[in-house]
Amino acid sequence: MDGKKKKRVKVRIAGMSCVSCVRTIENSLTKLNGVFEVRVNLASEDADIIYNPDIANIENIKNAIERAGYNYLGVVGEIENDEKKIKSLELKDKFHRIIIGFAVGFSLLLLTYMPMRFFISMPYIMLIVSTPAFIYLCYPIFLGAYHSLLNRSLSIDVMYSMGIGVAFIASLLGTFEIVLSQNFLFYDTAVLLATFLTMGRYLEATAKGKTSESIKKLINLQPKNAIVIKNGTEVEVSIDNVEVGDIVLVKPGERIPVDGVVVSGESYVDESMITGELLPVRKILGDAVIGGTMNKNGVLKIRATKVGSETVLAQIIELIEEARNSKPAVQRIADKVITYFIPAVLGIAILSFVVWFLVIGNTLLFSLTTLISVLVIACPCALGLATPIAVTMGIGKGAELGILIKNGETLEISAKITTVIFDKTGTLTEGNPEVVNIVTFNANEDYILKIAASVEKNSEHPLGKAILKKAEKMGINYKGVSKFKVIEGMGVIGEIDGDEIIVGNKFLFEKSGIKVPDVVMSHALQLENKGMTVVMVGIKGEIKGLIAIADKIKEDANATIREFKKMGMNVMMITGDNKQTAEAVASVLEIKRVIAEVLPQDKVREVRKLQELGEIVAFVGDGINDAPAMAQADVGIAIGNGTDIAIESGDIVLMKNNLMDAVTAIQLSKKVMKIIKQNLFWAFAYNIGLIPVAAGLLYPFSGIILRPEWAGLAMAMSSVTVVLHTLLLKNYKTPVVSTTSATHRHSLNEKNKNMIS
Repeated sequence: MDGKKKKRVKVRIAGMSCVSCVRTIENSLTKLNGVFEVRVNLASEDADIIYNPDIANIENIKNAIERAGYNYLGVVGEIENDEKKIKSLELKDKFHRIIIGFAVGFSLLLLTYMPMRFFISMPYIMLIVSTPAFIYLCYPIFLGAYHSLLNRSLSIDVMYSMGIGVAFIASLLGTFEIVLSQNFLFYDTAVLLATFLTMGRYLEATAKGKTSESIKKLINLQPKNAIVIKNGTEVEVSIDNVEVGDIVLVKPGERIPVDGVVVSGESYVDESMITGELLPVRKILGDAVIGGTMNKNGVLKIRATKVGSETVLAQIIELIEEARNSKPAVQRIADKVITYFIPAVLGIAILSFVVWFLVIGNTLLFSLTTLISVLVIACPCALGLATPIAVTMGIGKGAELGILIKNGETLEISAKITTVIFDKTGTLTEGNPEVVNIVTFNANEDYILKIAASVEKNSEHPLGKAILKKAEKMGINYKGVSKFKVIEGMGVIGEIDGDEIIVGNKFLFEKSGIKVPDVVMSHALQLENKGMTVVMVGIKGEIKGLIAIADKIKEDANATIREFKKMGMNVMMITGDNKQTAEAVASVLEIKRVIAEVLPQDKVREVRKLQELGEIVAFVGDGINDAPAMAQADVGIAIGNGTDIAIESGDIVLMKNNLMDAVTAIQLSKKVMKIIKQNLFWAFAYNIGLIPVAAGLLYPFSGIILRPEWAGLAMAMSSVTVVLHTLLLKNYKTPVVSTTSATHRHSLNEKNKNMIS
């Protein structure tokens, strides 16, 4: 399959009401030739389809959805305005059915209680009044049941149709006194039952729309058009027609349509939707800009570097959409239960009828009432909605807070985390190390810096960049380097004027067969005990200098560590840096367990050791050097600023580069899982509790029997309750901590000063 051409499309579908609908659509689409994978999301009402465009096409997909009995609305991203109109019309249609249903249903209820002797033709009057309303109300339900049976699926509509159909057919037989007498008039029950079911779906659809508001806000950030400069002329084109390399003009108050680089102009840009930084950022020639951010006050000309689905914002939206379609294990369990639940309920309904009528000998009227009530009360809509609606809401809320959660499984695992491991550089520290001291041994300080910077020029390591920054500040020119190579986790080696140059830690020198003299080690330890990282510089096999580099601890690092400890989690720090520096940073942050001087593969090994002991591990890193450990961890949390690498790394991406968001992500996950479990509990409890009542179990002891129409109302309200309960996530707030006090900030600043002094 991997060698075949693949295309991905997401289409919007109307008419789904339960997990059985999801299964019916997935089965129908999977049968199409050329379709590889289908994931249908009940909460967002869409289908994510991977197919071979040489074999299948959108028309085939549309036909398959409609054959299954559902409404194909179109491709997501192309139908926003039409979709709003269609959904608005659907809600209006349901509302009109509800009004007519209640008007006719309660009229029939009044007629039912009128003495029959005053109206000899009462059954016929009820038939005439109820039939048009019954057909109008039930047509969508019966149509859904018909298509489900065609696809060999027992959907909720099948159960509804059986309950409503039995009520109406019994009424017809009673009216014309065929087998049944005129005591069997369920016209009011049939109409009110269909009305309550329709009302439940109306309220459910209205509430469901609110769970995707955060995601819709992100989508609305994407401009639909852009002004492109072609041959010196400004031309407004659709965003789909902008190509990489085009020069785009962005005026004040407009959103930047592409990712790109400023080639002309100066302005302040609001990037808060990506970085969380409230103050606008000044953009001048050569600065990078992100699509979807707001240009505030100047005119910018931008050369597009990424367009369409390649932009940061588009990737974020795609990531969220994929996450909404994923299923945590708890939902897969619920889906499996529902597969067996519907046939079981049909069996209980028939059994209740047989027991009451044939075994106990109760009236046919009573027995039919229990049959209809069981069919209606047991519909597992609430079970089907419990998880996807909460996952959608939780992931959307995370996006609103600048936290990208990649899938539903991550939510579930994050709620169980027992150990959090932090990388040091760029995670607990600012990630902007600076050279603060240079110690030489029979060498010139500028020469040592020049040699080190020349070799590090080819490196991407943060310590190398710190050395380059210092050299540039001192106005030092680089020398040519040959035979350059990186020794992962240790340093770099190269040749300058035929001499071998080694720049790295003591392990690199030991590996190269060079002994570190005691006097050099003594100076290095003094610097490391102050929290500095020491880079040794060797020329022709002899250590000639030490470059001390310091990196400030983030202001929110201490608060983050304390919050995780409050949550009962074990906190560790792991780093490739030397032991003395690592312990100095750990001391400031009150982290007791520190693992230092490790290579990337050693980090993976440490994570695996903890997992073998039964720990559920989260690894928090910068998303680049820590990628192997993040992949091994149960949950990888990437500290990123919206770059491609940050988005691709980890199961959770913290877009605001704010360490406290790691706490927020875990707390939000716990909250979502709590909501899901509560939803499932009440959905199961409702069915388990009311099915026996509907079957007449309480009748011998209390005379209580659940009439079908009230069973329909209760069933409808259970789904609405689940959705409304999930909407509590809208009120979730980020953790409020008392660690930003002046005393704490002063203490941390003093410790940072001591580290770099």
